[in-house]
Amino acid sequence: MKFGKEFAAQLVQEWREAYMDYNFLKTILKDVLRSKQKNSPISPLAVTTKGALKRRVSLYRAFSGLTSRGGRYKDSPRNNEDEAILVDSVEADGQYQTMFLMSSDQGGELELVFFRRLDDEFNKVVSFYKNKVEEVMSEADELSKQMDALIALRIKVDDPELLGALASNGGSSSSGSVLPINARKPGQSRMGTIEEIEMSSEGHLKEESTRGNENEREETLQSFRPASLDVLDHVKIKIEPETPVSTLRGVLSGSISGITFSKFELKKAEELMTQAFVVFYQKLRLLKSYCFLNQLAFSKILKKYDKITSRKASKAYLKMVDNSYLGSSDEVTKLMERVEATFVKHFANGNHRRGMNTLRPKAKRERHTITFFLGTFFGCSVALLIAVIVSVHARDVFNSPGRHQYMDNIFPLYSFFGYIFLHLLMYAGNIYFWKRYRINYSFIFGFKQGTELGYREVLLVSSALAVLTFGGILSNLDMEMDPRTRNFEVITEIVPLALLVVVILITFCPFNIIYRSSRFFLIQCVIHCIFAPLYKVTLPDFFLADQLTSQVQALRSLEFYACYYGWGDFKSRSNRCRGNDLFDIFYLVVAIIPYWFRFLQCIRRLFDEKNGMSFLNALKYFSTIVAVSTRTIYELKTGKTLLIMATASSIVATVANTYWDIVMDWGLLRRSSRNHWLRDKLIIPNKSVYFIAMVLNIILRLAWMQTVLGFREAPFLHRTALTAVFASLEIIRRGIWNFFRLENEHLNNVGKYRAFKSVPLPFNYEDDYEDKSV
Repeated sequence: MKFGKEFAAQLVQEWREAYMDYNFLKTILKDVLRSKQKNSPISPLAVTTKGALKRRVSLYRAFSGLTSRGGRYKDSPRNNEDEAILVDSVEADGQYQTMFLMSSDQGGELELVFFRRLDDEFNKVVSFYKNKVEEVMSEADELSKQMDALIALRIKVDDPELLGALASNGGSSSSGSVLPINARKPGQSRMGTIEEIEMSSEGHLKEESTRGNENEREETLQSFRPASLDVLDHVKIKIEPETPVSTLRGVLSGSISGITFSKFELKKAEELMTQAFVVFYQKLRLLKSYCFLNQLAFSKILKKYDKITSRKASKAYLKMVDNSYLGSSDEVTKLMERVEATFVKHFANGNHRRGMNTLRPKAKRERHTITFFLGTFFGCSVALLIAVIVSVHARDVFNSPGRHQYMDNIFPLYSFFGYIFLHLLMYAGNIYFWKRYRINYSFIFGFKQGTELGYREVLLVSSALAVLTFGGILSNLDMEMDPRTRNFEVITEIVPLALLVVVILITFCPFNIIYRSSRFFLIQCVIHCIFAPLYKVTLPDFFLADQLTSQVQALRSLEFYACYYGWGDFKSRSNRCRGNDLFDIFYLVVAIIPYWFRFLQCIRRLFDEKNGMSFLNALKYFSTIVAVSTRTIYELKTGKTLLIMATASSIVATVANTYWDIVMDWGLLRRSSRNHWLRDKLIIPNKSVYFIAMVLNIILRLAWMQTVLGFREAPFLHRTALTAVFASLEIIRRGIWNFFRLENEHLNNVGKYRAFKSVPLPFNYEDDYEDKSV
């Protein structure tokens, strides 16, 4: 792989603009090469002969050894006057500048442009790196203060006996023998201020090892330097609410409270600090990688310059790179070492392997078994689909007297799995294209690193669901019934219900099988949607709620399950759902629920962020609720007045939703953009894709109005099948929306260099709290 591709593959996508623009510098060098070739034409035969001769001679050149320190440049006759650039680059106003000494040579103007752009890129990289190092140093100070409070809380909660022993030995926190944790030694690194007594288990081990010698035990206690407990008098604990009850309690009493020295508070504080250290260490690793990749990129581009121009500029310039802050700073490396030592000691009980496994992200391993089972299930699903088609044709189901009975009772049951299958298929396609265009979807959704599903895993789940669904459909295509009882077989009639139970059991299965992490993440997001105003809204929560707005028919299918197997006679394939007042009420409520989730989420974001756009978004979803309500009422009880109300509200909601999709969620239709009517930054090179997506979104939005427009029947399709077609079109529209919505979110992260989630810290010092309250 060429370095340019490898460089693009390894860089942090959110920091892409801060990296050295290797491709642009390479383009300038290509111009330099073309200029030299144009001014010094050489016949192809001469090039071939010369190259072959050079290669031939090099085969017989003396070998100087792999470890030889010498080289043919050691006694090179070239002096400083032969150098292409000034060896000692000057730094003016914090900006490095290089003086090119060969601008008068033929083609020197392009080389001068190259070095000017090279300096610009280098200054950009150094400035960004220096700012990021300052940020992590500031975060290290904050983590140190947090560790002060955590260690003091540990001592207060876990080891009161040790406090008594220290007090009896004159080792109270106020005595001169105890070094406060915030007393930094001269020359000590910032993370070096983190000091603590050994973990309780380590203390017990030392106690056992010195049990026979009381003097050694006293010396050990005196050698401990526990954190000062006075810090607990100046901090308040911040524990993010995790349940609706705790949220309500926090709203009534305040989210920041004093410390009650309970084990629950200690446990939550340790969890938050563990998460903070993991994210902080990951930031340090990426910052170190940023430094290394840019240094390597400068080395590669300068060697390419030397090769093209036959000059020796790389040595002087790289010496300047090494002497700069980018090459000489070691704060990040030292900070990483200190973080590793601190985390292993305080959060892994001294177990280095366990601590490092937590700190370092685990690379996801690609398994061939997934490909094998994906191919197996896909082949089985295709075979079953063909069997279903053949069975329908052989039995002439479309002309059978039981056709309407089957479509009214059995088809809605299996359509639920069809909607889920189609949505998974679209999601797999989204993941594939997100990965292809390097959209960091796992970071945006907040997946735990190494647990996110790839498109193959999602296709595996969808193909397995397809096998079960087509198998069930095939079993229910038997239209024959017992002529004596005129009933169908019970076993085949309960197949859809059994399939639904299997899917529910797998979803809530507590064992670590079938992607438990992803299943629990989904369940957590669903719970947050259900209790929308009582949880802080994150992107995965409202993203899932948006998906549910496109699965209204799937939710209605679940309602039909309850009605068909609860109130209907599934043995004779009959139900009394339609026309039942209770069913009609829930038929309306189920359609409103997803939009109600989004409405409440927008209200919560308005309360948290004080952003007027959240209020407008809430109005948009409220208009959609009105439109869905009037449409559903019109569908159940037709009337001219209801038709006018449903049409008007649906038009308003469709226009509002379409505008919001394209302008707000996708960030398109920017008149002043350099990409006319799109946005300044695009990930897909072909601009026509965006215009096609906008047109498709508008067309597929019209399918949302199918009830009002009167498309309830078709000569070649049953009413339930037509409803399924329009519902599938909405799922396809949502799949297209998903890609461009995350693309816009990714570009926002790139524009703000946001590569990490903000992690809440457990403690708030009184000074900070007073500053924030002012």
